[in-house]
Amino acid sequence: MLLVTTETISGKEFETLGLVSGSMVQSKNAFKDIGAGLKSLIGGELGSYTKMMQEARDVATQRMVDQAKQMGADAVVNVRFASSAVMEGAAEIMATGTAVKFK
Repeated sequence: MLLVTTETISGKEFETLGLVSGSMVQSKNAFKDIGAGLKSLIGGELGSYTKMMQEARDVATQRMVDQAKQMGADAVVNVRFASSAVMEGAAEIMATGTAVKFK
């Protein structure tokens, strides 16, 4: 499945199938939170959180791709990611795009 952030794909004509999306709500691990809190005092990357959010993006992307495959898509164009806090200690990652079928 081809995923692009652009509205077009060079050299390809396609028909639009519709909006596709995938999301995941990820909560913090209390032990990682304590370690991250200590790390934030001295600065630097919070590696455990970086990894956690990358895994959440991967899951959200796969869910979007699965939805596009169910529609018979060959690609997803105009892919975007968003995140938001849904409650204290939990964030939602959402992947959205437009499923397309090549002509």
